[in-house]
Amino acid sequence: MAGEIGKEKREALCSLCGGLGFIRRNLPVEHPDFGRLFSCACQLEDMETRRAQELRKLCNLDALSRYTFESFVPEGHSPNPQTRRSLRRVFDLSREFATRLQGWLILVGSFGCGKTHLAAAIANERIAQGQPALFVNVPDLLDHLRATYSPASPVTYDERFETVRATPLLILDDLGTENATSWAKEKLYQILNYRYNAQLPTVITTNHRLEGIDARLRSRMSDPDLCQIYTILAPDFRGSGLMDQSGLSTLHLHREQTFENFHDRDDLEAKERSSLRRALDLAQRYAEHAQDWLLFTGDHGSGKTHLAAAIANYRLVQGYAVLFITVPDLLDHLRATFSPSSPVSYDRRFEELRTAPLLVLDDLGTHSATTWAKEKLYQLFNYRYVARLPTVMTSSLTLDELEQQDSRLFSRLIDPARCIHSGNTAPPYRGQTKSTKRHSRRKR
Repeated sequence: MAGEIGKEKREALCSLCGGLGFIRRNLPVEHPDFGRLFSCACQLEDMETRRAQELRKLCNLDALSRYTFESFVPEGHSPNPQTRRSLRRVFDLSREFATRLQGWLILVGSFGCGKTHLAAAIANERIAQGQPALFVNVPDLLDHLRATYSPASPVTYDERFETVRATPLLILDDLGTENATSWAKEKLYQILNYRYNAQLPTVITTNHRLEGIDARLRSRMSDPDLCQIYTILAPDFRGSGLMDQSGLSTLHLHREQTFENFHDRDDLEAKERSSLRRALDLAQRYAEHAQDWLLFTGDHGSGKTHLAAAIANYRLVQGYAVLFITVPDLLDHLRATFSPSSPVSYDRRFEELRTAPLLVLDDLGTHSATTWAKEKLYQLFNYRYVARLPTVMTSSLTLDELEQQDSRLFSRLIDPARCIHSGNTAPPYRGQTKSTKRHSRRKR
């Protein structure tokens, strides 16, 4: 009697499974699914509810609810038109991604540039539409996975791991800030590799250069068929203004060096004069558009620093951000961040240099060519090479000497598709005779 009552109760719960939650399909014996148990349709809603609760527990989006597309300032606060256009473009890309939800979107940028706001806005947009999304800081994600090893954990490791890796939209914030143990690398690779193979929509933010991320992750994140990578050039929204008001730049020391007061020196031999005028012409054209790289080589005092400074001053007057610095000073600033009293971290300082909208590096090759210096310069140059960020360089070394100093860096400098080389054969200005100097004054 009691069994019949129990049976009636189960049948009242579900006519298909009788309340058991599982069913066997009516299949022939030879079918591979013959005898297997399948979740009943009555369980699907409960399963989705439990999954949604688990996602909300991991997300912490309540604290980021103010991060929406409506609360974002698409043009930012920079006076630099190039920076404003850059930020507007990534805003539009993020909004489009939230709508079509296809592939991977990878946002790279310095601290406070707005990448977390945009990533959270994507998640909030999807949730507002009733769609699932998991937004999680990478160190927190790893902590959530470790917590499942506790006997008191309400979920198993397998359940939580499956929730993360198979969620319809995964947003990983601050990749690269985690403690990079072997276990952490393995878990992140398993998650991203699964999503890569399944082509599940994924958003990743990082303030690290891609070449500094684990090679296995980088290989997935660099696939152009699946991933869009965008570097945000905007300065810190919280007010540091690194890109537009950098304390590293020494351009103020060269404010008098402009195109207007550059002398083409009629006293030179025809070949030398032609070389100098070509360098001036290249500099003026580059100042108008500032695309890819421009390298000036020549003797000390031959005018190459003047031309590089003239480009920087011209761009500055036009409202663009410029960072002008000598290479030895650049390396000194990076070394200084290792001091316990440094007000800025190495990562932040390096990010400021490698993502500067226009970087002018004076005296390349005069630095101490230690292994550390070579590695830092290569990382800086390689990032800007891949991102095609405008860069002007001067060097008193010949191309052969630059190759001997660092062949990896040299391979970037001789790419004609990315770098224009102007070899100035004019002798130093300081080597002019008195009669030549009088001639120059008369010309002025």
